[in-house]
Amino acid sequence: MTIAPAPVAAPAAPPTAPVALAARYGVEPAAVDEVAPGAATGPAGRPGAHPVLDTLLAHRTVRRYLTDPLAEHVVPTLVAAAQSAPTSSNLQLWSVVAVTDPARKARLAALAGDQEHIRTAPLLLVWLADLSRVRALGAREGVRLEATDYLETTLAAFLDAALAAQNAVVAAESLGLGTVYIGALRNHPAQVAAELGLPEGVVAAVGLVVGHPDPAGGERVKPRLAQGAVLHAERYRSAGQAEHVTAYEKRIEPFYRAEGLDGGWRERVVDRLRVPGALRGRAHLRAALAALGFPSK
Repeated sequence: MTIAPAPVAAPAAPPTAPVALAARYGVEPAAVDEVAPGAATGPAGRPGAHPVLDTLLAHRTVRRYLTDPLAEHVVPTLVAAAQSAPTSSNLQLWSVVAVTDPARKARLAALAGDQEHIRTAPLLLVWLADLSRVRALGAREGVRLEATDYLETTLAAFLDAALAAQNAVVAAESLGLGTVYIGALRNHPAQVAAELGLPEGVVAAVGLVVGHPDPAGGERVKPRLAQGAVLHAERYRSAGQAEHVTAYEKRIEPFYRAEGLDGGWRERVVDRLRVPGALRGRAHLRAALAALGFPSK
């Protein structure tokens, strides 16, 4: 595949310690230890000491892009990074379609909530759960791979695709590029499969927009829950979750306000999960998967 070359932006300079951790949790630098105990004393608290950590902590969703094309080496570099991710039993149950054609990106955008950044950015990577390759291998060996019909293998394929995609995100951001995942490609899986010419046993797991961030975009790091909400020692603890949510509401409120978003995190969670209709077509994903060659018994 040939993609018109353009210079790749240099990675942004990492923020001063422990500002990156403070931004990730929505606190003042002096309060980092309250939400991520001990993190600031390690490499994550020393920018430049560990460039991979700098890149990870600086992650932000980018929805405003320049239309500049990507350098020719970008796609193979991202795929090499993706193929360096773990894969269940080395089955490599994933593939990816690189979409640069403006007309095809526009059609996929229409199927994925009409998100303008799919049209604007130069590249859409569609990460696929792919059972077709191993099924074809089995057929050549005269064996029907019955285990591919089971939920475990479906999950393995989706996990493989997700791990590969996230490696590509880290690689892209290390090159100074911006990214945003497109889960809405699962709104209409059959139509997306038809648009991309996917054979039976292949389905779009998630899309990934890649491009040069618009400097006027002003994207910010989105704060996360405190580590105490997600990190459990030895056994799961339900106690304290309500308090963590209340504290998080206060920490993420400035982010929502700056983004012009109404309501708090609790309201957004409830609105997103209250009824099946909020899934925007994905409530029917089980049937769609079965029709596309994923019985998931």
